[in-house]
Amino acid sequence: MNRTIGLLSVVLLFAVSAFAQGRGEEHRGGHIPEHGPPPFRGEAHAAPQSHRGPDRPGHPEAPHVHSDGKWVGHDLGRQDRRFHLDHPWAYGRFTLGIGREHHYRLVGGGPGRFWFGGFYFSVGEFDYAYCNDWYWDRDEIVLYDDPDHDGWYLAYNVRLGTYVHVQYLGPG
Repeated sequence: MNRTIGLLSVVLLFAVSAFAQGRGEEHRGGHIPEHGPPPFRGEAHAAPQSHRGPDRPGHPEAPHVHSDGKWVGHDLGRQDRRFHLDHPWAYGRFTLGIGREHHYRLVGGGPGRFWFGGFYFSVGEFDYAYCNDWYWDRDEIVLYDDPDHDGWYLAYNVRLGTYVHVQYLGPG
């Protein structure tokens, strides 16, 4: 009897601590958005802006996605000049798979050029500061189409719950 109560206490202790770890951390820990952000429908900013910091206490300063699917920081509008490419999709479109069903493990590089599975990408220079804590040799990412900026994808870091704009550079 005492052994059963002791075992039940240990199991309950682990369950409570696992539940408590997830509280208040909706932007971290494996949440994968069902879909990319909707197209921006607001008024374009007069001057290009970067993501403006945490939207709530405890959230990252980088663009991120809430567990309810809200993409925080994707509100720059189609006319933001930083996203203009003379030749969108210059190396073709990435066709291996986009969206939450397709996870990719980074295997090398850095923001200027990173790769997985023989395919290469580059982070937009304006987003470099938002991927300083990425592990370029092992983080898991999910790619989404950017609905507002031709030639760009959104690389969502599953570990951190943050994302950056990336361009496809083609197969290696």
